[in-house]
Amino acid sequence: MPDLITKIETTGYSNELGRIARKLSSPNVGLFRQLRGISVVYGDLRDLSPKVRLYVEENVDLCKPDNIHICDGTDEENNHLLKIMQKQGTIIPLPKYENCWLARTNPADTARVESKTFICTENKSDTIPSPKEGVKGQLGNWISPKDMQDAVKQRFTGCMKGRTMYVVPFSMGPLASPLSKIGVEITDSPYVVASMRIMTRMGKPISEKLQTTGGEFVKCLHSVGAPATGFVESSQWPCDPERTIILHKPAQNEIVSYGSGYGGNSLLGKKCFALRIGSTIARREGWLAEHMLILGITNPQGKKRYIVAAFPSACGKTNLAMMRPTLPGYKIECVGDDIAWMKFDKNGQLRAINPENGFFGVAPGTSRASNPIAMDTVFKNTLFTNVALTNDGGVYWEGLEDETPKDAKITDWRGKAWVRGHDSTPAAHPNSRFCTPAKQCPIIDPAWEDPEGVPISAILFGGRRPHGVPLVYEARNWKHGVFVGAAMRSEATAAAEHKNVLNSTNKRFQNIQNTKPSKRIRPTTISKRHYDDDDGDDTTEGSKFCDNCKHYFCFCRESVTNHPVRQTTISITNKWICIVTRKFPSCKEQTSTASNRETERDRDRERQRQRETETERERDRHTHTHTERERETYIL
Repeated sequence: MPDLITKIETTGYSNELGRIARKLSSPNVGLFRQLRGISVVYGDLRDLSPKVRLYVEENVDLCKPDNIHICDGTDEENNHLLKIMQKQGTIIPLPKYENCWLARTNPADTARVESKTFICTENKSDTIPSPKEGVKGQLGNWISPKDMQDAVKQRFTGCMKGRTMYVVPFSMGPLASPLSKIGVEITDSPYVVASMRIMTRMGKPISEKLQTTGGEFVKCLHSVGAPATGFVESSQWPCDPERTIILHKPAQNEIVSYGSGYGGNSLLGKKCFALRIGSTIARREGWLAEHMLILGITNPQGKKRYIVAAFPSACGKTNLAMMRPTLPGYKIECVGDDIAWMKFDKNGQLRAINPENGFFGVAPGTSRASNPIAMDTVFKNTLFTNVALTNDGGVYWEGLEDETPKDAKITDWRGKAWVRGHDSTPAAHPNSRFCTPAKQCPIIDPAWEDPEGVPISAILFGGRRPHGVPLVYEARNWKHGVFVGAAMRSEATAAAEHKNVLNSTNKRFQNIQNTKPSKRIRPTTISKRHYDDDDGDDTTEGSKFCDNCKHYFCFCRESVTNHPVRQTTISITNKWICIVTRKFPSCKEQTSTASNRETERDRDRERQRQRETETERERDRHTHTHTERERETYIL
């Protein structure tokens, strides 16, 4: 036998042997239309490469679905899935627009869950830095391979009983691009399939490429899950929020997500693949996967340049990518609004592609005034999630007040009647979304699907910081730019689960000790013009903390209109005013004079810095929900 093997290798028969083996690896699938005894109700298993089929077989054994659906990405398939979701109550049609739909999620499933998102590596230090003993780090969560295996086994065993398993082959980036990567998502959610059809290049062309190349792919397993008790609270939006977990295994290019149907947790081509796994692939292969928009700018002389801009979620990437210039002669065109994959070409030019195929944008705040291009994009072939509904079959969210008739009857994102001006809660969820094809954007760049990517001339870094940094500034050099970009911070957004926790950029306002929590404020609208210290600089150092009454005070030179605490108008001149109670202090702070105010201010600043240090240490100990021991218990 060893001699025979050697002879085959040396005589060149290995290619023919491989061809025969590939045929034998999928016997009779076209005839029986079954896999491990499970019926294939749509598609053909012969469209799957041997590696993909093996991956599907493994998860059929694990998840025990009733049926299998091989996605081809056609319009007929999409219409079929929309009808299924409409029948289940997952979506409702929006007759005011062309082929638009509204989905309402379980109220417990509306955002990404960072505390339940883990990276699996052999060594913990490969995932996160080692913090000081007793301190919980903020730069990610690590899970061991054994704990990941146990978590998957506990949650996924039989999780698709009574449901259909959908096999979704997809490409991140134009299929012909050398930068593009292929993935296969297995899910039990038709909502995920319909959304992936918009957000990625999906369907039979991807399967055909995998068949011809036999190439590797990123494995993406998702299930909406079901509570351990077996009780499903919402049949139209099943989920398991108590056991939700998102796992990444970079060494095997593997993603596992359980318990959530929300886009950031279930559309595994987006944050999970395009950024988390994508960045590890990029590190191995020598390119970059970044949370950046890509746009082209043409000046009046006809010179066009492309830039990328790195902003966190809800900081204006979509608005900037779709900006309408006010300077005469300038033109802006959009390549992408969220993610950029970049690589230097053979000539040393940095080039970027948009790996996505659609926009998954935040709806509230989007309007004709803030982003007219987005408004021209989203009202066709779009899947809206958790926005409000109007009685004429349209949508509503905060920001559309001027564009919605005042007599319109509105149903909020929970399905309850909502009256403008009377209800205190928002009509649309703050993290409500639109999922819309990128090709519908009126200013989509002609080169947005160029396989080679577009040449990048500049990089912007930004965030949402109401205090402490200038609005715009230029780095001194490239090294300084890398430092500034790496050190940037931003306020928490509605897409984050801990959105109500005060951001570290506003720590000076966290130590208001003798005030009820309902009256604690984050004075992001206090401006230098109204609250200032004597030196007239543009910092917020004018605020001072009183050790007697335990409140902060700001020096006010002018009348304050629309006070951020009480939304009323008060008039005070050249006095220290408490930013919590709007009253003058009755303690010794009020007696400070201009002559000794500088000395007091220096002492106040030093005390404030000490308090901030203590507050930060306390926050590090108490902000996060799970200790290491609790997290192990949760995982298991």
